[in-house]
Amino acid sequence: MHRFAVLAKLTAASPGCKGPGSCRNGRRDVALRCLASLAEGNQHRQRLTQRTRPGREGLVRWNSAAEASAVKINEKTSREKILTLESMNPQVKAVEYAVRGPIVLKAGEIEKELRKGIKKPFTEVIKANIGDAHAMGQQPITFLRQVVALCTYPNLLDSPSFPEDSKKRARRILQGCGGNSLGSYSASQGVNCIREDVAAYIERRDGGVPADPDNIYLTTGASDGIATILKILVSGGGKSRTGVMIPIPQYPLYSAAISELDAIQVNYYLDEENCWALDVNELRRSLNEAKAYCNPKVLCIINPGNPTGQVQSRKCIEDVIHFAWEEQLFLLADEVYQDNIYSEECQFHSFKKVLYEMGPEYYSNVELASFHSTSKGYMGECGYRGGYMEVINLHPEIKGQLVKLLSVRLCPPVSGQAAMDIVVNPPVPGEESYAQFIKEKESVLNNLAQKAKLTEDMFNKVPGIHCNPLQGAMYAFPRIFIPSKAIEAAKAHKMAPDLFYCMKLLEETGICVVPGSGFGQREGSHHFRMTILPPVEKLKIVLEKVKDFHIQFLEEYA
Repeated sequence: MHRFAVLAKLTAASPGCKGPGSCRNGRRDVALRCLASLAEGNQHRQRLTQRTRPGREGLVRWNSAAEASAVKINEKTSREKILTLESMNPQVKAVEYAVRGPIVLKAGEIEKELRKGIKKPFTEVIKANIGDAHAMGQQPITFLRQVVALCTYPNLLDSPSFPEDSKKRARRILQGCGGNSLGSYSASQGVNCIREDVAAYIERRDGGVPADPDNIYLTTGASDGIATILKILVSGGGKSRTGVMIPIPQYPLYSAAISELDAIQVNYYLDEENCWALDVNELRRSLNEAKAYCNPKVLCIINPGNPTGQVQSRKCIEDVIHFAWEEQLFLLADEVYQDNIYSEECQFHSFKKVLYEMGPEYYSNVELASFHSTSKGYMGECGYRGGYMEVINLHPEIKGQLVKLLSVRLCPPVSGQAAMDIVVNPPVPGEESYAQFIKEKESVLNNLAQKAKLTEDMFNKVPGIHCNPLQGAMYAFPRIFIPSKAIEAAKAHKMAPDLFYCMKLLEETGICVVPGSGFGQREGSHHFRMTILPPVEKLKIVLEKVKDFHIQFLEEYA
């Protein structure tokens, strides 16, 4: 800018000059030419700047143009979303998971209202819809938490506050991890030493039946293993599409996974009149009918049952294995509740053990995947997402395909793997932590057995409710009578009758349970699933509230 000022002074220095030649030393003439040249260059730069990078004035003009353009866009209809309910994957849209379905969403809304001070006929929502033990007040097993803490923060290995047997296990797990850190990836199949511990556990559990670590796959909870093996099993199209036989009532993971994979769900019904027993004649009926529209090749068993709580007898398991062998079906044995046996007349028998004891003709041929988890049993460590599956008689080439599929998700959470290790490798007699471990384990299981009996007895005292014995697992699945007037009211609200019932129960008592329609049930029957996990005193309150509600419900819709 100072150059323009100097040149202007030079230009004005001789006001009497009449032309360039008359100015002293021609200074005014030179100044005029320089001034014109600078002015022309400045105009050129301004034009260039406005076209390329807005300056202060250019930015105003550019913003004005953008605003005008935005107005024109807004005047038009907004562009449609790429992802809509119509364009999304139809298999995902078909997925339903009742355990966290509409009733739970409603419970969440009510909790928010309570926090805002909105008055209700109750002061809290009791979520009896899901088997989340610690959320219901169950205390963690000390030894398991000690080992996981040591693995997570190895500096604690020098602390005198931790027993030596917990340190020994933590060091072994860390030595199996990359960089001796729980934060590293593991092999896709899981940390090798943990798979060895799982195999050793299965051998002890099954009385010496051999188990190979190479057949063990650590998973993100049992659900991950079930979904993965189903993914590799499903194939074909039309009438050759894979059919998956599942019990009704069932755990909704199965129907959800089948929908997501676009496989065919093949229902077989458990016998409610016979304590939810599994009848091979019902399996055969279901299979033969399904052959008309699909290729049934997978048979799922949940033992102990969820939501039904039955424990399969050894004879029943033998019959199922023979049926699978005869019909060439791939067996899936969901055994996550194997520690949850309450009836003195019942005993857990693993499918692997029974299969082995049936002889080489069966043991060498029947393909079996069995599953276990940290989430249930006496542990209740749902959040760690630890689990395993053992797969036997798998074709060698399919084993490679399975590992490839697992490698896509890299590995299960290594902290969950560590938790699974403590489930299968707990303290043993003679070790420092054994006494406390056994005391805590037995306390949890005895408490659950007490609550199972309490729930059964109290439900069966209520008119219009019938509950089979809770032999195992951690749920009651009572049958409820719903009057025809209530069924009509449910239709008016476009709800299944038991969903209508459960919604009313939630809104009037704050108790959240899952309608039986979310698990499947025989037509015309109605149920709900309720966990027995709340502390005994709170469980008594819950059961009393359900009783009072049910009696009032029957009167209202009589």
